[in-house]
Amino acid sequence: MITSKYINYKHVVNLSGLHTVVLAVWCTIVSGVYYFFEWQWMLIPWLPVALIGTAEAFYVGFKNNQAYDRLWEARKIWGSIVNSSRALSSMLYAFEEKGASYIFQQEKRDIIAKRHLAWLYTFREQLLHPTEWEHIGSEHFFSKINHRRNRLIKAGFSDYDRTTLFLKKYLSEEEFKKRDEYKNFATFLIAQQSKDINSLKNEGCISEFNHMQLQQCLNLFYDFQGQAERIKKFPSPRQFASTALIFNIIFLIMLPLGLVSEFAKFGNWGIFLCIPFCVIIGWIYIVMELVGDYSENPFAGLMFDIPMLSICRSIEIDILQMMGETLENLPESISSKQGILV
Repeated sequence: MITSKYINYKHVVNLSGLHTVVLAVWCTIVSGVYYFFEWQWMLIPWLPVALIGTAEAFYVGFKNNQAYDRLWEARKIWGSIVNSSRALSSMLYAFEEKGASYIFQQEKRDIIAKRHLAWLYTFREQLLHPTEWEHIGSEHFFSKINHRRNRLIKAGFSDYDRTTLFLKKYLSEEEFKKRDEYKNFATFLIAQQSKDINSLKNEGCISEFNHMQLQQCLNLFYDFQGQAERIKKFPSPRQFASTALIFNIIFLIMLPLGLVSEFAKFGNWGIFLCIPFCVIIGWIYIVMELVGDYSENPFAGLMFDIPMLSICRSIEIDILQMMGETLENLPESISSKQGILV
């Protein structure tokens, strides 16, 4: 997530730099050919180009609105996870029956709380895995370009190794070994939570009503997980996303062909003056397209995405404090670096 008030110029260059260079080369070729050969047949009247540009702006605007809705829904899901995590932990340590063994209660509650932290980092890791429709998951001609851009605009590493450390810290050895046995390990962890909460009820540590409240809270995590997986696995309809890209390419190809004749009216120097104006106009359309395209998936670990690691760390700090951890032993909050929060 970009946290700075203004976007760093490096972010813009990393996102659209290559496209802008290609556009500048194309505009230079068109202007040079027209200047040296005066080929009138290659020119296009400006009016149809302007109409296509207007239609493309509306189309890209619609696409970007849909991308923002997906991004904002993802943020609301993780905001709900924060609230429900706090509720689960507070209920877990508040509900207590006097007749039950205190040691058993504390051990069981700590296991449940730590397993929830493991679920958070596991769920985050699962959401970071690339899907077929993402830029980095594609295998077409532009695959290398997409991989290079992903490295440039990445908000941090995928943290697979770091997730393993968290799981070793918060899970028992037996549960940690089961990690590779399940395709959806996050779902397995919530199922284990249900078993342990039921064990608390059976041992008389919590009442039937308390058990029902805790189970309802766990069911919410299933809901949140499903909602996030829906965004991750169901792409923005490609008939909108892909055609917007095609229309943008057509417009950018036609742009200098329609604009060079207008600038030629100023004389020979006006032909080459067309180049910077074409690049500026085209760059605006390129950025609009790329911002919408990369905002469609808010779980890619890029600078446009939901800061899941930061959210997980905030929840981790809250839960550890509820468990009685001292300030000295709490992990540090995740802060933004170079205007980006991961």
